[in-house]
Amino acid sequence: MQNLVIILQLIPALITALKAIEEAIPGSGKGEQKLSAIRGILEAVDGSITSLWPQISSVISVLVTLFNNTGIFKKA
Repeated sequence: MQNLVIILQLIPALITALKAIEEAIPGSGKGEQKLSAIRGILEAVDGSITSLWPQISSVISVLVTLFNNTGIFKKA
């Protein structure tokens, strides 16, 4: 349950990070690099994130799919 709380608290920061990276590096085909950048940033801030990375990357995938499907992220 603790992991759930941590990840739910991270969602606003993840959304901000996703939008910032998408603005800096727009377009499709660069998802792995963008995901790697987010992971690197999170781990630089708090190394304990590593243990939660599988769940965090799944949440990021859900958010990116949502943003793609609703037009927040524009496909090239």
